[in-house]
Amino acid sequence: MNQSTICAISTATGIGGIAVIRISGEKAIANASKIFCASNKNKNLFDARSNTIVFGKIKNNKNEIIDEALISIFRAPHSYTGEDTVEISCHGSAYIQQQILKLLIENGCELARAGEFTQRAFLNGKMDLSQAEAVADLINSESQAAHRVAMNQMRGNFLNELQSIRQKLVEFASLIELELDFNEEDVEFADRKQLGKTATNIEEFISKLCKSFDVGNVIKNGIPVAIVGETNVGKSTLLNILLNEERAIVSEIHGTTRDAIEDTTNIGGIIFRFIDTAGIRTTKDKIENLGIERTYNKIEQASIVLWIIDASQSLENTENMLPKIIERCKNKKLIIVYNKIDIGKSTVNLNIASDIEMKQVNISAKKYLNIELLQNILLETVQMPEIGSNDVVVTNVRHFEALQNAHSAIVRIQNGLKQNIPHDLLAQDIRDCIFHIGTITGSITTDEILGNIFSKFCIGK
Repeated sequence: MNQSTICAISTATGIGGIAVIRISGEKAIANASKIFCASNKNKNLFDARSNTIVFGKIKNNKNEIIDEALISIFRAPHSYTGEDTVEISCHGSAYIQQQILKLLIENGCELARAGEFTQRAFLNGKMDLSQAEAVADLINSESQAAHRVAMNQMRGNFLNELQSIRQKLVEFASLIELELDFNEEDVEFADRKQLGKTATNIEEFISKLCKSFDVGNVIKNGIPVAIVGETNVGKSTLLNILLNEERAIVSEIHGTTRDAIEDTTNIGGIIFRFIDTAGIRTTKDKIENLGIERTYNKIEQASIVLWIIDASQSLENTENMLPKIIERCKNKKLIIVYNKIDIGKSTVNLNIASDIEMKQVNISAKKYLNIELLQNILLETVQMPEIGSNDVVVTNVRHFEALQNAHSAIVRIQNGLKQNIPHDLLAQDIRDCIFHIGTITGSITTDEILGNIFSKFCIGK
């Protein structure tokens, strides 16, 4: 493990009321002392107790005052990283932040890599790998559901369940391995009936976790909603209103949108990922045709499709096109949105025979008519389950893949017990299941996995 003392700005980039610069490592207190002078001359950082704050001035090597600051002291192992840690709370000037960082590096600190503080917390046993990954999810949470899932994982709900499963498997694996040592005597130390019951319980639990990923992925990344329709029906106008910003170009010229534009917004505590697509029409423009092809691809990727129809125009082309759209919306939820009712019919409702889940709504995006109604329909369409304070929901792709592999192994164990397979094959399947669970908690890991996980963190965390 790297024994260097690291430092980084932990607050968001830019100007603010205050900024926090974090230092962690064996020489954290010593290095901070080189640039800090306590206002009370009888106090110094070396004598400061853990979890206390010292007020004073940050000075450079010319004895010039850079800023007045508060120094928070956290002594090992009672800190976030498990190492001696110092946090400097200074004024939020970008110049001050950079000057303090420069002074720390000149006095023996190294600039921290992305996620290095949390990586050290994991390596020092302050948290398991799934909890460390939950830190990043918590920082990036944009909804109540995402926040709650990340908090549940950080509190160890996920870890506790997996450790319980792993412990049971380890116990059985030990007994199976013991049987291999007495193979010639044909003895059984592991109760096959009890192992079968345990395997069934584990399979049901892992299966439940795997199924929760559909909900978890939506909570973390947002529900993909494709906004589709012919050209000039108001798709980009609607996108801008739903996002509450001018995200897409709005023009009366047909074919303005030639590529998909994606952005997310929070509606009623749920993240929706809206995708504005190229208008569907017959055209000889090669680039526009590429955009139209991408529109159909985005329909495939979406969970919800908003089919926008211009209520001020004839619906003949729409009626001809709808069967193709409905065909592509199988296993999806379709909302037909009749736009421009301020200049067309005030109420439109096509009689469409379809076996897919479908709703219809009349709006005017330009006049903001019934936008709230459309948002409510979106929320009703989703029907997200309530996430309790103890619910375990899988949101991480890496965890999902490991659980799928663990599930395959536990199914092999179940089948092996039914078929009475040899001890060594049964032992191998149990070891495989233990291995895949271990990759989630971090009891089994590699530098490559750690590097990939923590490189996605922000610097300073």
